[in-house]
Order: sequence, then C-alpha cells, then structure tokens
Amino acid sequence: MKRFVLIGAAGYIAPRHMRAIQDTGNTLVAALDPNDSVGTIDSYFPESAFFTEFERFDRHVSKLKRNGIPIDYVTVCSPNYLHDAHIRFGLRSGADVICEKPLVLNPWNVEGLLDIEKETGQRVYSILQLRLHPALLELKRQVDAAPPGKVFDVNLTYITSRGNWYYTSWKGNSEKSGGIATNIGIHFFDMLHWIFGEVIENHVYIQSHDRSSGFLRLEKARVKWFLSINYNTIAEAVKNNGMRTYRSITVEGKEIEFSGGFTDLHTLSYQGILEGKGFGLREAARAVEIAHSIHNAQPLGLVDDHHPLAALPMSPHPFERE
Repeated sequence: MKRFVLIGAAGYIAPRHMRAIQDTGNTLVAALDPNDSVGTIDSYFPESAFFTEFERFDRHVSKLKRNGIPIDYVTVCSPNYLHDAHIRFGLRSGADVICEKPLVLNPWNVEGLLDIEKETGQRVYSILQLRLHPALLELKRQVDAAPPGKVFDVNLTYITSRGNWYYTSWKGNSEKSGGIATNIGIHFFDMLHWIFGEVIENHVYIQSHDRSSGFLRLEKARVKWFLSINYNTIAEAVKNNGMRTYRSITVEGKEIEFSGGFTDLHTLSYQGILEGKGFGLREAARAVEIAHSIHNAQPLGLVDDHHPLAALPMSPHPFERE
C-alpha cells in the first residue's frame, strides 16, 4: 500500500484522484486546500488529515517523514499556475508526483523540473488520460498503419459550458489558467500530437475570454479546432437533449465516438504509474509547448480555412454588462 498526499482537494477533479488512489488499493494520509468544502473526502478516506494552510501541511508531511512514515506520492490538483511550485515541493519531499493537467504553464518549467528529477531521483507523472481511451487508441493504430505521406483532415470541437462563476475564479484569469486553450484544451492538443505527429504550423484565428480557435498542421494531419466555454456556441439539437457539453472529433469526415469511457481513465492512469508505465515530463512537454504558443499568439482573424464555429458572433465578457 502506497501513501499519498493530495494538494487541491476541493476542486472538480480531485474526487477522480481520490477514487483512483482507493481503486488501486492505496491510502490518502493528508490533503491540502485553502477551501474547507471537502466533504467528498469522507467517501474515500475519512481518516485523512486535512489542512487549509500550506505551512501546516508542509510541517505534517515533514513530521511523517521524520517518524519513518515517508510519503510515496504527492498528487497535485491545485490551480494551474501553482503546479510547478507544488511539483517541486513533492520532489523535494522525497516523493514521486502525479500532476493533473496542465503539467505547467510554461515550457521552460519542464526543463527545470527535469533538473530537479535528476537531483532528487524522484519522478513526475502527468495525467494524459486520452492516450488510454479505447477509441483513441484504435484511431492511433489506424493512423500508424496508413500509407506513408498520408495527411488526414481533422476537425476538433470541444464546448464545455461554464457559468459566470468561471470569470471570478482563477480559471477566468488567463495568467493563472493559461487561457481557454490550456485550461480545457491541453489534453486534446496532447492527443493530436500523440496520434498525428509533430507540429509544422500553428495558427490562432480567434482568442477571447470564452473561446479559442485555430489551425494545426501536423506531420499526419490538418486540424481545424474550436474550444469554447460559452453555452451559446452549442448547436440547438444538442441543447434540446439537455446537454451542456459537446465534444467531437472527425477524421476524414468520419466521427470518432469517444463521448463515453471516461469514468475509469484516472484509475487506469494510476495503475500505469504504479506499474512504472506512466507518462513523464518528456511526454507531457509537447502539449505544454503547443498550448503556450496558442495562448501567446496574436490572433489572425477569420482567414484561411477556419473551423465553422469560429465565425459565430462573439459574446461580451459577462462583467462588461455591469
């Protein structure tokens, strides 16, 4: 049984990590979050220590280590801009680290973490769960088996509706979240790079508080992509089904169905990590580079062959209406 601590216990994604720790037969001994609304821990590890202040959490972890109860893994589910610091804390505490997406916001942070891995002998793993999805594994097999020189036409659409709370939280601050492309898109950019190869061109057409869209030319694909948190960008047919999220990938006009199969992917990720097969810093680095480039790009406007949804009317920032 491995001992875990969790940084960022009150967020949306933390329960998936708690479940993965439980499902793999391990235990959570301590958790940290400045927000104390963490009753979900009771469903998994009610005996876990909990802290709202980093200093007391740090002292507790150090005390465990001095008493011969070292931590095996630090799981990082904190806000994006804190990942780098919290990963460093985990490595210097003598633990391996499992970090939720995005690994970090800046490509140069990856190089710094590689240096600390060498210094400490510990490892950093990123959750890249789309690489474990059966439908996407099958797509990769088909692309790998395609004739040399084949370039696929791909459309990626991901809309996950968010309310006005989003803009008050750190997620609505692009300097803390990395913007739309990083906050909701980095898994997809990792998946595209993993399946279709290295980036040749990367153009951003629109970028705002609630959407981002552009074009990626990869070794084996031409990708039009659109990401949004605005409910109004969802098609009426989807809304009529009561859905507030829409994800679609088409390859050569054929829809790749991957809407299901997500519930166990964190557990599968943890199983792979515990077996020494997790995705490390090098695997996660390319998606960080792609998202960082998009976040810092100057949008070109609706030029060239843009995604159809990129032409939808722009919406004002909710706070601009006040």
